[in-house]
Amino acid sequence: MAEQRVAVRAAGAVLWRPGDGSDVEVAVVHRPRYGDWSLPKGKLDPGETAPVAAVRELREETGYDSVLGRFLQRIEYDVSGRRGRVRKAVDFFSAEACAGRFEPNEEVDELRWLPPSEAETVLSYSGDVAVLREFCAVPARLTTLLLVRHAKAGKREEWTGDDDLRPLSEAGFRQADALRLLVRAFRPDRVLSAPRLRCVQTVQGVAEDLGVEVGHEPLLSEEGYWADPVLGTARLLAIVADGGTPVVCSQGGVIPDVVGTLADRDGVELSAVKHGTVASKKGSLWLLSFADPADGTGPRLVDADYFASPLPSPVPAER
Repeated sequence: MAEQRVAVRAAGAVLWRPGDGSDVEVAVVHRPRYGDWSLPKGKLDPGETAPVAAVRELREETGYDSVLGRFLQRIEYDVSGRRGRVRKAVDFFSAEACAGRFEPNEEVDELRWLPPSEAETVLSYSGDVAVLREFCAVPARLTTLLLVRHAKAGKREEWTGDDDLRPLSEAGFRQADALRLLVRAFRPDRVLSAPRLRCVQTVQGVAEDLGVEVGHEPLLSEEGYWADPVLGTARLLAIVADGGTPVVCSQGGVIPDVVGTLADRDGVELSAVKHGTVASKKGSLWLLSFADPADGTGPRLVDADYFASPLPSPVPAER
């Protein structure tokens, strides 16, 4: 049977906050229109990406601003449309609640903060339960690193100057603008880049939003990395260990190897691998999530999700 085309796109999240001790509480919402209890979610606006929509829907339905973390799962099911039944896909993320306060609204008349085990018994749909269990599979509080491949630049054979100074093309600047909007959902706090003009230009807008300079990382350029891949990988892990939510822009000769190396080391199945090669299109992004083990061995990769340019949605992993 042919796979049914997705006609409706939506995004949502497991919205969480610290509970007692090391525990967390998650938000479940009651929708009077459907008489159900669900995870907060809603349809994408035209031209909107899943992360941006998830943050917007959380604010509209729950009253809370949030910071997205790892991508959890895509749920698909049939819904009624104008011309009969159509396919709907919902992309779910982990999202930490920040400032905000719930007030009943047209879509949601009640919100409950519950331990995940209690939330499971309240949720009306098995798909939401599956998403919640995926959220619980690793610790809620992780370190996020956004690893970006530079956007499209002019063709190398048509550039007569120093290749380090080859700039983004018009299409590349459009990709950089899309990236600038998307990464806001994850609230990055610093911006680093391989010292190539096209790499710096790709994340310059992100840095401007934060009011910071783009820091140069020579070990994450192609020649710097391949001179000593172990040292290059160690540098990326040191950036993670510094905390916060860094955006790092690198090149296509680096990203597949460093992501693959970390995934192999830490036993993470990658969602975007073709013919044995880790995906890394121009303008794409790997959302890397790291835990900090208590044994002091340093950051460990626990999840990796790929957003292909022009960054419409993550590639769902086989789970």
